[in-house]
Order: sequence, then C-alpha cells, then structure tokens
Amino acid sequence: MRTFIWLMLLAVAFPQAVAGQQKDTLRADNVFGDLRARHIGPALMSGRINDLEVHPANNRIMYVASAGGGVWKSGDAGTTFAPIFDEYCQSIGVVTLDPSDPDNTIYVGTGETWTRNSVSVGCGLFRSRDAGATWEKLGFDNSERIANVLVHPEDPNIIYVGVLGALWSDSEERGVYKSTDGGATWDRILYTDARTGVADMAMDPSDPNTLYASMWEFRRTGWSFESGGGNSALFKSTDGGATWNKIHNGFPGGALGRLAIAVAPSNPQVLYTVIEAEQDERKGLYRSDDAGASWEQLNNDFEITVRPFYFSRIVVDPRNEDVVVKGGLSGSISRDGGKTFRSLGNMHSDIHDIAFSIVDSDIMYVGTDGGLYRSWDGGSTLEICEDLPLSQFYHVSVDDAEPYNVYGGLQDNGSWYGPSSSPGGITARDWNSIGQGDGFRVLKHPTKPIIYSEMQGAENVWRTDTEKRLIKTIQPQPTAQAPDLRFNWNAPMATSVHQPDRFYMGSQYLHKSEDMGETWSIISPDLTTNDPAKQNQEDSGGLSMDNSGAENHTTIFTIAESPLDENIIWVGTDDGNVQVTRDGGKTWTNTVANISGLPANTWVYHIEASVHDKGTAYAVFDGHTRGDMAPYAYKTEDFGATWKSIITDEVEGFARSLQEDYENPDLLFLGTEFGLFITLDGGLSWAPFRNNMPPVAVHYLELHKGTNDLVMGTHGRGVIILDDISPLRELNAGVMDATLHFFDSKPMEINERSSFGNSTVETEFVGANRSTQGQLKYYMKRRHTFGKMTMQIQDMDGNKVVDVEPGKSAGINVVSWGFTRKIPKVAKGKTFSFGGFTAPTVPAGMYKAVIQKGRETYEHPFEVVYQDNGISLEDRKAKEKTTMELFDMTESLAYLVYQVDAYMAQAEAAGDKRDLERLQTLKEGLVITTGDNYVASAEPQLREKMADLYSKVASSYGAPSGADMENFKLISDRFATAKAEFEKLKPRVKGGETLQLASFEEFLEMD
Repeated sequence: MRTFIWLMLLAVAFPQAVAGQQKDTLRADNVFGDLRARHIGPALMSGRINDLEVHPANNRIMYVASAGGGVWKSGDAGTTFAPIFDEYCQSIGVVTLDPSDPDNTIYVGTGETWTRNSVSVGCGLFRSRDAGATWEKLGFDNSERIANVLVHPEDPNIIYVGVLGALWSDSEERGVYKSTDGGATWDRILYTDARTGVADMAMDPSDPNTLYASMWEFRRTGWSFESGGGNSALFKSTDGGATWNKIHNGFPGGALGRLAIAVAPSNPQVLYTVIEAEQDERKGLYRSDDAGASWEQLNNDFEITVRPFYFSRIVVDPRNEDVVVKGGLSGSISRDGGKTFRSLGNMHSDIHDIAFSIVDSDIMYVGTDGGLYRSWDGGSTLEICEDLPLSQFYHVSVDDAEPYNVYGGLQDNGSWYGPSSSPGGITARDWNSIGQGDGFRVLKHPTKPIIYSEMQGAENVWRTDTEKRLIKTIQPQPTAQAPDLRFNWNAPMATSVHQPDRFYMGSQYLHKSEDMGETWSIISPDLTTNDPAKQNQEDSGGLSMDNSGAENHTTIFTIAESPLDENIIWVGTDDGNVQVTRDGGKTWTNTVANISGLPANTWVYHIEASVHDKGTAYAVFDGHTRGDMAPYAYKTEDFGATWKSIITDEVEGFARSLQEDYENPDLLFLGTEFGLFITLDGGLSWAPFRNNMPPVAVHYLELHKGTNDLVMGTHGRGVIILDDISPLRELNAGVMDATLHFFDSKPMEINERSSFGNSTVETEFVGANRSTQGQLKYYMKRRHTFGKMTMQIQDMDGNKVVDVEPGKSAGINVVSWGFTRKIPKVAKGKTFSFGGFTAPTVPAGMYKAVIQKGRETYEHPFEVVYQDNGISLEDRKAKEKTTMELFDMTESLAYLVYQVDAYMAQAEAAGDKRDLERLQTLKEGLVITTGDNYVASAEPQLREKMADLYSKVASSYGAPSGADMENFKLISDRFATAKAEFEKLKPRVKGGETLQLASFEEFLEMD
C-alpha cells in the first residue's frame, strides 16, 4: 500500500518521469505538407484494363477503367489521358456514362471483375456530375466488385447495378440492384445466394425495361479456383427488373459457369452469350435471333472458350449485328454473325474489353493485360496508347548507381529496370527488359553487374550479366533428397549483405547458394504446414481446368536475412508460418503461435528484419485470400518469443509490405491495398500519405540508403517515389510543438550535369525526375496567415544572395533553390537579350537560410558542394571570376544606357539635335534599337554580345576557353570606349548638369 501511495505522489510531483515510461503518440495527420510523391511509370508496359467506355456523341472522349490504376479520361481519342479518380480506391470494375447527360454524369463501379489471383478490391459505387472533377459515393461499400452500371436513357433517376461481389468468401451484397431516386436508395431485385454474383448485364436499347443479367457461381481460395455450379444462369426481365426468367432454351444441360451477354445495338433481337459448360463440346459462343427465346451454338474454338473467368466480354459493332468481338488470349473478331472468327492484330495478349468508335467501326479500342491499344483498320493492326502508366508491380528493389535504378517484375509484363531520373524525364526507352512472363522479384547483385530475375512459379530464374550480355537459368532443381519442390507463383528470392555472392530462394524449403545460383543447398526442413488439402492444384478451375501455377500453396513467400547477423534468417509462408533460425539454418523455430489475435494460417506477406537490433523483426500478414480484409502487422523484439500488433484503426486495406527507417526505429512505412501509411511513433498511430499518392495497392516498399527515397512498387500505378523522407526522422513532440523548425540538411550538391533533352514525346508518358535543386525544409506548427514572412539565402557574413519565396503551410515546407543568385539587370533595348536571363551559380561554401516571420528570425546554416566530376578548383574559380566580371559589366552597361536615355531626353527637350544624334549613335552601338525578337532581328550590339558571352561562361563547366577570354577582352575594350565616349558627350548636352539621376545602387533596385 505504501508503494502505491508513493507512486501516486511521484506521479503528481513528477508526471514526466512516470509518463516517460510510456511512449507518446505522434499523430502525423497534418505534417506531410509539401512532401509529394512522383510517378516514374513505366507506361511502355502498361497494365490490365478492365472496362472501356466511349462517349455516345463525341468520338474524342473515352474512359478507361483499369484493374488497379483508377479511371483515366481522354479528350483526344486515346492519344493522351489524365486520371480523374485519384482520391479513391484504384481497382475499377466499370465506367458508365449517363446517356441523358454524357458530358457530365459518370458512374464508376469499383473492384476488378476479371478474377485472377492477384486482383485488387473495390470500395463501392461513385458518381460524378461534373465530368470527373468531384465524386459522391452511392453506397455498396462491401460489394468488393461491381460488374455493371446501367442508366435508363430517358429517366436518369433509374439506375441498375450488377454486383459480382466477393471473390474469396461468401457475400450477401451480390445481385442486381435498382434505384428509382437517383441512387439515394436501392432495392435488390435479383439475388441467388452468397456464392453467386452478377457477371454481366445488358439493357435493350429500344426498350429500357428489358434487361439481361448473367449470374455466376464462383469462389477462389489461395490454393484453388472454382468456376460454375447449379446456380449460374442467364436471366431476362421485361418489366424493369420486377420479375426475371431464365432464358436457357438451347443452352447445354448441367452446371454452368461464367456467362457473358451482349445485345446488338442495331438489332436488339440479336443476342450473344459465351457459355462455360460441363461438356467441352457445348462450351462456346451462342446466338439468339429472338431476344433470348431460343439459342444456337455457333462456335467453340479454343480462343472463344479459353479461361472464361478471365475472358468473357462480348462486344457487338453498333452498326452491324453480325460483327462481334470476343475477348481472349489474342481477341477474336467475327464478321459473319459468330460463325467464324479470326484473331485481332498483334498486341499484348489477354484481351478484356473492346470498344468501337461512334463515327467509324474500323476505329477500335482494345483493353489488354498490357494496356490500351487502338486500331484504325477494324482490328487488323493495332498501336499501343503510350500515356497510361498502369504497370502492376509485384516487387521492387534498387541499386546504388547514380542516379539509382529501380528493378521490378510486372503482372504479365516481364521484368524490367530503369533509372529513377533521366535527362528530360523518364521515358519508355529508359527501361530495360530483364525477364519474361509474369515478373516478380528482381534483385541486383550487391557488387557485380549481375541481375537476378524470375518468372511465375520459379519456372525460370535468370542470372543476367549486363556487361557481357550473358544469361543463365539458375533455379533450384529437384534432387533425390527433395524430388518435389513447391514454389509460390510469386517465388521469394533474396541476396545477402554479408556475402555478396550468396543468394536465397524459397520453395517449401529454404535454398541457399554461395556462388550466385551455380550450386544450391537446402538449409531447412519443410517450413510450411504441408497441408495436402491445399496441394491439389491439378483440380483447380471448376468447369474449366485452370492449373496455371497461380494457386500453388503451402510454400515459402518471404525471406529476410538479418542485416546485423548472417546466421539470423526469417522465413514466412503463404499458409501462415513465421520461422526463424539463429544458426544459419541448422535449427528453426516457428513463432506464429506466439502471435495473439492473428487468425490461423494467415498468409505471411512480408518480413522485415530490423537494422537496429538483431532480435527485432516485423511481420506483415495478408488475410484477404480467406475473405479477411483486416490489416495485420506485428513486431517482435525477442526473436519471435513475443509479438505485439502495430496496427491501429487509421490503417485502411489489408497490408502487404513494411519498411523500417534506417535511422529512426519509430519511423515505419506500411503498404496496403489502399495506399501508403506512415507512423512516427512505432505504430501507436498511423496516417495515410496522399500527396500525389493515390490509394493504390502498394505491394512492396524499398528505402534507398543513399538518397533516403521511399520507392513503392504499386499494382496499378507503376513505381512511385517519395523523395528524401529524412525530415520525417526528426519529427518528435518538441519539433511538432515548435513555431518553426529547420530540418538538418546534408551538403547540397550543385548539379553540373547537362544533356540535350527530347521534347517530342507529347503522346508518351514521361516519368518525373527527382529535383536537382537544393531543398530547404522546415516544419511549422501552424499555417502563416497574418503579417509578413520572408526568406533569404545569405552568405555566412549576412550578405544577401537571393530572395526566395517561403512556404507558409502547416507541416513540412520545402523551398527549392537552384544555387543561383539573381539574374543581372540588363540594359533596355528594342528586343530581348536572352543571354541576360541566365542566373549565375554561387560557389561552393557555407550559406544560411534566413526566415523573418513577424518579429522572429530563424536561421539555418547549410553547405553547398561541387560534384566530384574532375573539374579542378582553379578552373571553378576562374569560371566564377569571369562570370561575375561579366555580370557586373552587364549591369554597368544597363546603368550606362539608363544615363544615355536620360541625356537623350534632355537633349530632345532642349532642342539640342546635334548632341541628340551623337547620343543616338552611341546608343545604337550599345543596344539593338530596331527589329523584333524573331525573324526581323537586327545586328547584335554590345549588350547582346556581352550578355551572350556572360551566359556562355556562366552555363559552361570549368574555366572559360581561350576564345572566351579573347572575346572578353574585345567586349571589355569596346565597353570602356563607349563609357569614355559618353563622358565626352555629357557636358555638351544643354541642361545635362541639372539632371537628377539615380545612383548605380538605386538604379539596380528600380523596376
């Protein structure tokens, strides 16, 4: 009792001492300020397109619904695009325009409907009434996938929504819904059961009360897929959905799978469907010529029947009922009503949707796994639309080049690497292919010009020597001791920071190579649950066999060697085991039983071994393949003996990846299905990062040690980089309570590299570069709204170098400075002197940023350094000296012309024509007094020659050339002569002695 009373007294007297035992929460809701992500693509290998929508009256306007990259709008027939849905989840099922208001009203149903194993999830139904500028949510929060939205062409208050629903679990939100009050309320008008959702819908264009809906029974797990059942059916309603009837006359018997439905716009009596049936010979394309009263099978070619869960879209030419296009591996088009088909032209495989131009059916748009294509000749030849950065990364890594490269594998688009910055921006030609198939992990050897890459299921693992251009396959092979290896579709690979040639791979065993994959040893037992019930992939698919390897299960999924101890290795499996060895693989401990609150067998998606402590690691779990959409992330500090959750209610979407900061252990980054989340307090609280960062699925995170850039591999928006996260490291309670706090600055390097850029890429996506300017970063507790706030760059003696515009926002402010002084004041003339627009670069040295905020002054010293590029200090000093001599000479010439103009005005006022002519002649030799800035340009005079030489010297590297210095002497002598001539003319001008001229210093301050 005495101890309790003493503790209570201590808490009253010294509250900080007791509270100090409990870490404070540091909420990051409003701190990110000017920190902005940048998108680098790529777009030459784009991503999966789920749905296309073409404006019904304006052939230039179209919309693209991407599988994981949001909604994009084109106003120039697919030449360029802009995203219009970046504030919301990025997995899109359908885009529909209100036919009575297509210029303004857009519906977006979220959640991809081509249900492969790697699909993202949606977040409901949305509507815009201002062409995508703003959006309102209309419900269906738990729908997961919306396949169709149909709007009555005459009454926009009548809306139909087809909900496909959950992929991995039962769902009561499936079915067809109708609203008669513009989406304010909804009634479900067709429902089968919790396993059967709406795969497709259509409306009769001649009678909006006639509707068609296909219901599909399906279910996916992490180890299997089932398409089809007794509840799959095609329904028709002729009374606006009040009643429904099956229309199966002519259909195959038995269970059915996914069914597509299309109505011919030019003749609504003609319907097409593709049927997945029990008997292979009864699968294929069916046609009805009596609005569904009877059906006839027309075609069951392989391209028509292949993978119905992935390819079931049918599109009919709006002007010709006999021209029909079917999605598939290559896509097929028929011009005889479906009897015969030919493949579409060469493009990326896996065709999901097709749209015809409203003006010419030869103009077609095709959505594929590799992006959007456009045809001008009815599908015979196709060109890719280059402005859609929708690439779907599974994994990213980086190297230590300058600029560093980003490596990664893409859904159905191979493996690639490209620069984080490139002259003129990052274009398609900057990316290099390093693997085929579905690309997953791509890793650069720590010290050699070697890249490891893989394709699905470790079917191939390549070691590429990029200097010798040699490729070798190196995947672990079955042996007598391990005759059957189980590799995940996304097989894990890892390199070692301790032994550069060491390379790990995971099957059900952990494989280790000490010679870059030449030889392998198994250093673990089977680390999975080895559950035989999850190893029957040969039975996967349901009515259509689909054993692609994507359902391989009970496998290792993530490998993490401790950066502090090579004997500590963490392994996570897709069936929920968290294994650790502390002796290099001799013994293993499964620690998952020590994690409370985690459902059994939850997929271990990522393990992060701490750089701060050997016993510390983080484990991220993904339960969505069991229908569990909650995020899970845990931390251990004792090698897995105990774990604690670091997830709070602020985190949205199931989690996939976590990155620990290398300096501040409380700064963590979490990638989820709905974007990036950041914690400043080790997981006590989280905040979403949304500055130019849409809520896209972030599959992997990597923090570059040299630049402090957070590199994100997203499954739908390519690579996104958050440059230099170092300010976040300094944020603590004291900083966040300060009026203004400057963040530490590394020495800022003057960028002296230059090149000739390419400006002819208007139709191609160009990735943003990292800023090459110096950046001064500071935190403000509140936004500055009242009073004066200024910012200067000064030398260490307090002399002003240049004024810069301060950031005034709450949170982190970033002010960029190009290491330049102000541009020189140039003499006035008839034309521009373009050389005078060059600002001289400051020399390396110490400077300080000075902010005056009201009565308070805040100073921050920082260092500016030169690039290590071989230019001697003597050459740099020579350049600085000549540049500033020309700078001063340029301003002196401006002052001379100012005086000449004043004396000319005085001579004219005094009627002194003779001296006026002399002054005019002098001026004509100083500046251009005739012509224009283009084709009528006059002969350059002293101002132009002086400014051009100034710009040349200031913009070049190193010391001025001999030719520069000879020209410098010529210009200097000519200027001296002009000044002497003016001094002779001044006394002759009547009344010149009475002129009140500004001093040189005053003149420089004049506008």
